[in-house]
Amino acid sequence: MIRALAESFEAASARYAAERDIARDGDWFLLKLQEEAGELTQVANRLSGRSPAKGHSPEDLRRLLADETADLLGHILLFARHHDVDLAAAIERKWRFRPTNGPRLP
Repeated sequence: MIRALAESFEAASARYAAERDIARDGDWFLLKLQEEAGELTQVANRLSGRSPAKGHSPEDLRRLLADETADLLGHILLFARHHDVDLAAAIERKWRFRPTNGPRLP
């Protein structure tokens, strides 16, 4: 499940990078992850009133929050894929459940 999702993000990211002549090296994967985390933080701050909404309605900000969350998830998966991280195993080890909707581990 996670691997298939990561492969879908990879295909979209590779296509985007090829169209724009972007070199995706190890630094790129980490920097994009940081960039997307910052963008999510910015929207969350606007939604909570900690930063000015800059003309965005609450509905706009909720949509932007969802979009930036999706971006961050995508870049987490791309980062993990690039570094050959087995996220399913790490989730099972750290969170003590199987991400394939399996039973909770003891």
